[in-house]
Amino acid sequence: MYQRKLALALALEEGESNARRVWVHEVIQRREQFGAFYTLVNELRFDDSQFTAYFRLNKVQFEKLLEIVAPSIIKQHTNYRKAISPDERLCICLRYLATGDSFRSVAFSYRVGVSTVAGVVKQVCEAIWDCLQDTYMPVPDAAEWRRIAADFNNLAFPNCLGAMDGKHVVIEAPPRSGSLYYNYKGTFSIVLLAVVDAKYRFRLVDVGAYGKNSDGGTLAASAFGAALRRGSLDIPEDSPLPGAEHLGAMPFVFVADEAFPLRKNIMRPYPGHTAGEKRAFNFRLSHVRRIVECAFGILATQWRVYRRVLCVSPEVAESIVKATCILQNFMRWDNDTIPRPAPTAEPSFGLLSTPRLGSNNATRDAVAVREAFAAYFSSPAGRVHWQEGRH
Repeated sequence: MYQRKLALALALEEGESNARRVWVHEVIQRREQFGAFYTLVNELRFDDSQFTAYFRLNKVQFEKLLEIVAPSIIKQHTNYRKAISPDERLCICLRYLATGDSFRSVAFSYRVGVSTVAGVVKQVCEAIWDCLQDTYMPVPDAAEWRRIAADFNNLAFPNCLGAMDGKHVVIEAPPRSGSLYYNYKGTFSIVLLAVVDAKYRFRLVDVGAYGKNSDGGTLAASAFGAALRRGSLDIPEDSPLPGAEHLGAMPFVFVADEAFPLRKNIMRPYPGHTAGEKRAFNFRLSHVRRIVECAFGILATQWRVYRRVLCVSPEVAESIVKATCILQNFMRWDNDTIPRPAPTAEPSFGLLSTPRLGSNNATRDAVAVREAFAAYFSSPAGRVHWQEGRH
């Protein structure tokens, strides 16, 4: 008798447990009726301005991006559940990048699981980078470097291949990482090192360096820095500056701030208080170097994920940064205008400047190159009227 009562009680308890165990939550089951993709997004398709405000891409750009990445993010249906479509996956990822909302907030909006959002963001960001890199961020060859230099020549800095800088992307402290990601501002971060052309497009990026590194240290440890030292970047042969053949052939250079070392192919400002030729050089270098600061500002304004701490692993944070950088190129690739750089404020909490810890151990060749540029900018052939007015 007692054994039968015990067996009945266990059966009832097991039945109640099974009743509480649900394969798909009822909220998620109504995704196709009330989820944002099936309701709000469908309404936004009739208003391009609202669609752009929601996803940061207009409808034409969205459809083009979907066509490119869809084969890499499609999933098969199973006997147990229907797979999320590629366009809904892209919507989830873009909305996360555009707002920086938590995975849980995006999950409630689209009526999917939190772990689903996390997986979708990681997968789609990786697909965006893999599918777009060859077209929208190819490593420039000699001919492309010359086209980039021609654009910078229109901004009064000839033989310039790009503006270079680094930014800290603030992340949640990774477990058991010690002080590797701990930066000078007391937060945890990975470093984005970028070279930007005159049209605010990222031409080279290196993402994922430890937050404790300075710009100079990040450059030295990066693939870009190693290629620059080896001379394997296919940089064009030295060329005379316009109207200054008497100076001889000058190398093509990247412009940077005081955080970077002075090298034959990297120009940084003269330190301290300057006057005359040095002051003119610093002003002209600052004029074009602000382009990379503007590019970072555009990035943080366009993708507000940078306005918050990224609560993801460093590996996922790296995928997010690479995806947003190449999306900026994707959106600006066909823009042939060269806007004049404007001063920018610190773009966001989640995107911090790197410390000024550059090396002063420059070679004689590097010093000679900087002095030649300084002399050129103060000569009749290289002077521009606005550099005098701003002194």
